[in-house]
Amino acid sequence: MKLTVEHSCAHHTSYRAARVRSLFNVEDGSRFSIEAELPIEQAGWQIGVIVGPSGSGKTSLGTAAWGPQALWQPTWPADAPIVDAISPHGGPRSFDDVTAALSAVGLGSVPPWLRPFGVLSQGEQFRANLARLVCEAPARAVVDEFTSVVDRQIARIGALAFGKAWRRTGGQVILLTPHHDVLEWLQPDWVYDTGEHRLRRSLPARPSLELGIHETGWDHWPAFEPHHYLKLPKMIAATCYVGTIDRQPVAHVAVGTRPGMREARACRLVVMPEWQGAGVGVRFLNAVCERWRQGRNRHGIKVPTLFHTSHPGLAAALRRHPAWTQVSAVLYGQDRVRCMASMQASAERGRMCAMGKAGYGGHLRAVQGFRYLGEPA
Repeated sequence: MKLTVEHSCAHHTSYRAARVRSLFNVEDGSRFSIEAELPIEQAGWQIGVIVGPSGSGKTSLGTAAWGPQALWQPTWPADAPIVDAISPHGGPRSFDDVTAALSAVGLGSVPPWLRPFGVLSQGEQFRANLARLVCEAPARAVVDEFTSVVDRQIARIGALAFGKAWRRTGGQVILLTPHHDVLEWLQPDWVYDTGEHRLRRSLPARPSLELGIHETGWDHWPAFEPHHYLKLPKMIAATCYVGTIDRQPVAHVAVGTRPGMREARACRLVVMPEWQGAGVGVRFLNAVCERWRQGRNRHGIKVPTLFHTSHPGLAAALRRHPAWTQVSAVLYGQDRVRCMASMQASAERGRMCAMGKAGYGGHLRAVQGFRYLGEPA
């Protein structure tokens, strides 16, 4: 489809305007026009990108494609957390859809879900807008300034996460951006460059990520702890693992043995916000659990690993993964008063340190348990 855009304004004749025209040999600056052949009428595509420098006509072409009503400009309430603001009238199942969309675009950290849009960081706002777009899934949408307000690390991983999530919606979206660095991560169906006036349908393959795994103590936990959705004491006698990409810590998990040492239990899985949505978390967890299944641990024992989570997105991912099987699901914790009494009795017998009135349980947090079986042959 050939798009033609023409803009004009008043022709000014002031002294400075006339001098600029004379100095730079510009006859008229009151008109702007651009023509582009975009494959928007063809079938089979879902993600298109218009890329180019500022002022090159990206927004004009995006608006001309489907009209100004297709421009994605969501309005957010000032007094509601984003988990309530996305699809507020979607019914009981909308909670799962909303949390899945937030996780899918890389906003998997739970605390930001409970904050209004206006108090989020720019990176969190960027991903919240994408989550709302994925969840509401219009048939056609145009997104202006895609990844323009976030740092380039978040931009690349955010583009990767959005691309995977959007392709599950079945809709069509045109993304407008001045940045070329997101294209290989996004892998769109077509790209029109307003700087080169050229349409491309193929891109180099998405860059690969090399994840290093390091056995360590709790030294790195303070950097990850703010992003974990529970505030609990450190696991006793646990072995910690940190995943790194380009020598930067990106993921953390701790593994300890259960009574009898017939099973291990993994906890404190955290992926740094700028890497959420890239698939790092599950791959990292699988690699650590595989080490324990093969006996590559400080105990030298081959044991399966259990993992419990309340995160809806992570639970859904493990449920789909062939290396995991679900073994439990509870909707609420144990009796907190009984737990307090038990911990106090253990402290009196000298088996543990006194913890005052500490006790676990009494909550309505759904906890789902999974066992790692190993990757299929």
